[in-house]
Amino acid sequence: MKPAHQIIDTILLTEKGTAMMEGLNQYVFKCHPDANKQEIKTAVQTLFKVDVVNVRTMNRKGKKKRERRPNYGLTAAWKRAVVTLADGNTIDLT
Repeated sequence: MKPAHQIIDTILLTEKGTAMMEGLNQYVFKCHPDANKQEIKTAVQTLFKVDVVNVRTMNRKGKKKRERRPNYGLTAAWKRAVVTLADGNTIDLT
């Protein structure tokens, strides 16, 4: 199993993610593409000292990006995880 800081890349701060934080106590993370739900759960629990109730993951495909040549390149594929915390637990983003 990888260390926790290699499984969780960043926390995603978007409008939808902020609404989920305030209303549903759910946080959105960008994770390593090979990480599974159990690894993500233990990584969030060890890094932020919170209790995790549920983890949902989504694999995001890379986008086509046009270069100055006729062929196209791709951005990297990544994994997004939506983590639901137990009542009374929060992650301080400051």
